[in-house]
Order: sequence, then structure tokens, then C-alpha cells
Amino acid sequence: MVVDMAQTPADMVATGDCPTVRRPLESPIGLFDSGVGGLTILREVRRLLPERDLLYLADGANCPYGARPPEEILALSEEITRYLLGRGACCIVVACNTASAAALQALRARFEGVPFVGMVPAVKPAAALTRTGTIGVLATPTTLSGRLFADVVERFAEGVRVLTQTCPGLVEHIEAGGLEGPETEALLWRYLGPLLDRGADVIVLGCTHYPFLIPAIRRLAGPQVRVLDPAEAVARQVRRVLEGLPPAGSGQHEFLTTGRPEALSAAVRHLLGFEPAVERLSWQDGRLI
Repeated sequence: MVVDMAQTPADMVATGDCPTVRRPLESPIGLFDSGVGGLTILREVRRLLPERDLLYLADGANCPYGARPPEEILALSEEITRYLLGRGACCIVVACNTASAAALQALRARFEGVPFVGMVPAVKPAAALTRTGTIGVLATPTTLSGRLFADVVERFAEGVRVLTQTCPGLVEHIEAGGLEGPETEALLWRYLGPLLDRGADVIVLGCTHYPFLIPAIRRLAGPQVRVLDPAEAVARQVRRVLEGLPPAGSGQHEFLTTGRPEALSAAVRHLLGFEPAVERLSWQDGRLI
């Protein structure tokens, strides 16, 4: 049986052959990304805070954010934040490096009193770990050109050479399920190879999609190269933010997308190991419905 989510109440989901009533989430942690990449953050939040309800929104209709103008990313991020808060979110995790670079500061100003946790490329730990004095950062153009990234490099990478590399097409490849195989490795090597050739011995993953490719990155780079995934550090920050809030939730998860539900379902199965119910949302005149 196919359930039309546009005609189905918000407390119904498709399970098996018929819809079933879903218990409302209790003060969930809201997370969003342009697509499936933020699931790498959700996985770590779920591991550290298994009792908390989680509400994840993938803006697949506008994925990838990387090449979009900052003002467009800000408008999308504002409406997504507004929507997640309307669904009861107690805090917002901007589980997207590009959205963090373009919108995090403005979101904190415009939603005063709402706790936000954003993404910053892991330059600080990379600078402490490098033995060659050279680190590489894989990220989107918006992340690399943003003030957030420049500040981190200025504060924590003194005396370290920071090589940056944008990765056109890589997010789209991951969204399409290209996580393994010769085509994936060839595309990845196009961006990884120049960093390794110039002596980078630590690779910073500056986009939440890229940790999906960590096995391939490690095979290509070799055991002498460290690969830094910021997900655990972000999850620890979420736990710190929630320390002052009353305990709530029972470990439920809800997944929302403006794109293809099957793409988000496949990513959840791959990364989290269970079959999710995915609710489809639509953009209409700049608003989520």
C-alpha cells in the first residue's frame, strides 16, 4: 500500500502494508543538511545520546548547497530551522559545513535563545597531528571561502601549511549511492591525489557527506595518512549544549526530506542499519509544507 504523505496526518507513517500511528517526539534534537551527509553527525549523536529523540531533515530538493550563493543558503536554513522548531525541536544541529559557513552566525542572531551547534572543519586537531607540517582540507567552495574557516586557520594553524581542495560532483555522487567501486575511487583520487602529492599527512573532511567515503579514502591515502571526521566532536558539543535542559525522549527517530525518500532511506540503512520511515516535504513559495 502506498501512503500519500501529502494527504496523511503528520502522526502517521508507512510501516509494512499499512499506516501506523507514530508517537510524537519529545523535545527532539533537530538536525539538517542539504542531503544525506548529516546522517554521519546523527549517527554519533545517537551513539552518545541514545535516549534522545532525533528529527532529521534532508533538503534533497536543493542539494548540493556547495555552489549556491550564501544568501540563498541562509534563506533555506532559516526556513528549515523554523520548521524544525515548529515540530518541537529543542536545539538545532546545522549538520552541514556549507550551511554553517553561510548561515550559522545569522541563525543564532535571528532565533535568539535557541541552542545551535554547527560545523567547523577540524583544522585545530589536524594541525596538532601533522608530522610533515602540511594538512589537506576537502570541502565546498562556500565552506572554504567563509569567515568561519578563515578564523579557524588563523587561530589554530600557525606554522602549518593548509592545502584546500574543492570537490565538484562528489556530493552528488554520494547522494546517488556511489560509495564504492572504480568510478568512486577515480573521482576521489582527482581531489585527494594533489593533496597527498604535496605532502599532506592529515586529511580534514570539511563536508558531512565525505565520511561516507572514509574506507575508500583510507585505501587510497595509505596508513600513514590520518583522516579526520568531525562527527564525534560535534556530538560531544550537542551533549554539552543539552546538559542544562531537562531529560526528554525515548530514542525515537524521524526522517524528513524534500528530495527522494528512497535516497534517504538507503543512506539510513547503510549508515545506521535499520529501515526508516521517511516523510516527504515540499517547498512552496519559500516555505516548507
